[in-house]
Parts: sequence; C-alpha cells; structure tokens
Amino acid sequence: MKTFKQSQTDPTFVQNPYPTYDAARAMGDVVWWEDYAMPAAVSHKAVRMILSNRDLGREPLAPPECQAHILDWQANESHSMLELEPPRHSRLRGLVLRAFTGRKVAAMAPEISATCHRLIDAFPDHPFDFLDAFARPLPVHVIATLLGVPTDRCDDLLRWSNAMVAMYQSGRSYEAELAANQATVDFTAFLDSYITHRRAHPCEDLLSDLIAAEEAGEKLTGEELISTCILLLNAGHEATVHTLGNALKTLLPLTFRDVTPALVEEVLRYDPPLHVFTRHAYKNIDCFGLEIKKGQEVACVLAAANRDPDFAENPNRFDPTRTLSQHQSFGSGLHFCVGAPLARLEISIGLQILFDRCPNLQISEAPRYADTYHFHGLTQLMVR
Repeated sequence: MKTFKQSQTDPTFVQNPYPTYDAARAMGDVVWWEDYAMPAAVSHKAVRMILSNRDLGREPLAPPECQAHILDWQANESHSMLELEPPRHSRLRGLVLRAFTGRKVAAMAPEISATCHRLIDAFPDHPFDFLDAFARPLPVHVIATLLGVPTDRCDDLLRWSNAMVAMYQSGRSYEAELAANQATVDFTAFLDSYITHRRAHPCEDLLSDLIAAEEAGEKLTGEELISTCILLLNAGHEATVHTLGNALKTLLPLTFRDVTPALVEEVLRYDPPLHVFTRHAYKNIDCFGLEIKKGQEVACVLAAANRDPDFAENPNRFDPTRTLSQHQSFGSGLHFCVGAPLARLEISIGLQILFDRCPNLQISEAPRYADTYHFHGLTQLMVR
C-alpha cells in the first residue's frame, strides 16, 4: 500500500482537492493516507466495495474513549442512526423511512416552491451572500416542516447544527468541541420540551409518527427519539446547503439553466458536499490485493470516487448531459442517505426557481471554499 501525504487543512487542497485525488488514485485503488493515519479508498470500485461490504461498518469494535468536556455530544452520537449497525440501525432507519416515501417526499414540493419564492422575494438590490439568503434557510425550513418542529426556531436549529457538525471537521479546536457539547445540551432541551408538547398535540409529521412508534412499543427509546431528530435536522440541511452553493458556483458562469434530473446528478457528482466517510473493519478484509486489518478504520473518499476516469469519461469536466448512475455522493449500502430523494427535490426545485426568477444573477466576488474538510462548501457566495 503506497503512502499518500496531504494535509486536509492545506489552503491549496481546501480550494481544489481534485488534482490531489487524481494523484492519489494513480498510486492505487487504496492508499495509506498518512495525515488520516488510515487506509483511504480513492477509486470508484474500491469506495463502492467498502461501503457495500457488511464486514465493514460505522460502529468501532472498541467504544471510543469518553472525554469529559464532550460527554453530552458523545452520548447523543451513541444513539445516532448514522453511527449504528443492525439491529439498532435497522429499527431506527425503518421508522425514519416512513417520512421519506416517494409520496411524502413529492408532497413537499409545494412547500419547497413557496419557500424558494419567499426567499427570492427578499433578495436585496445590492450584492448579497447567496448562502445566507437562500442556501441555508431553504433546507432547514424544509426539514423542520417535515419533522414537525417550529419553523420560527430555524435560526436556533442552524446555530446548534453548525456547532455540532463542526465536530467532524479536520483540525477542530477545543473551543469548537465545547461549543458542540453546549449545542447538544441546548438542542436536546428544546426537543425534550417540544416532544412533550407534541405528545399532547400530535400532527401529520415525522415527529408525531416517531412518538407514536415509541408509545406503541416499537423499541424506540427516548434517547433514540431525540438523537434521531437531531440527526435528521443536522444531516437534512448541512449537505444541501453546500450542494446548492457549489452548484451555483459551477452553473452561473455557464449557460445551463434547464435543471434536468441529469444536471442534478452531475452537480452531485462533480462537486459533492461530503468528501470522506469512514468504516471500521470487523475482520481482515482483502481489498484489491491489500489487507485491511480487523479493527482498522478506513476512509472512503467519495469525491475521488466520483472523479475516477474508470467511472466517468472526462471526469473533471462538468457535463449536465451525463446519464451516469451510482455516484457516491449519497454513499452506498446500508447507510445510503435516507434523505437523498428530498435533497434531490430541493436542489431541482430550488435551482430552477432561482434561474427562472433571477435570469441575470451573477457572481460578484470570487468564491472561496471553507476550511471545513471533510465537508466541502463555500465560505460565502456573493452574487448580484
């Protein structure tokens, strides 16, 4: 296994990691990423194999050490569907999937459209940050509506979510860890209080469904209920914010304004919001001639897989007419993103309404990516 060196916080890498991925892939399907201190799958076939292999999973064989200053955050993570394997994962995912049926997702289209128009109506005449004006408020409003929590608390939800997901960023600080823990405490207190309200006043929303499942004895604990709500609110907006920003950065200098399903998939393939997802090996695994040891954590570089020339012809070129399937931006296997249909709908409706309403929208300042790897999104996107 060849050794690959690349700091995740290097400014050049942050702004454009794709040449680095090409260089790593030239070394092999799996390389040793020294800065992560773990093997990293960088080809499409290696990433897909690891994500789909049931001998690798999200739960480590040994529980992580509990750190006193992030005990609340770690406690929430221990009940998160994203970090679990069957049978607990199967229980929680089965309940959550009730909200993401084709019918229920399609029923969100009018709410998504109305929110897009409301946000565009408020665009100022002077240059403004597209992320703050559109990309951030749209998905958090949509997921809050789907879940059934008050949309007038969206600012709080965004603040708590941003603090909590900072725990996944490279080079996080002690101060960021303290902020994440406090956000977990505040988020949990809000949900605990609101769940009490929802028990007395159920509605047609996911939270009411989850409460009903808990009360019907479907093995959903109170901790799992709160953790699932936090996960859906965090994951339900973070990636979509980055995707909308990255997509507009790519599309505005071009002439494509017809937001087809193929264009949405190309947006997701070309510049995805999440670049790395990890797995733990539950036994020794032969991975393209290389042995991954039992207990070893493995990085799956989703964005490198999407730009693999064995998967996509001319992969570094944006082509909205591609008809590729199986890009890795939503993952693969057991942990394939449960919210993928909703994310696709938000991106499709959001971009099309934006182009229809604002045909002369232009980038007014050179955009820069934030130092938040393994997320990949802009610090801001100034437009006029």
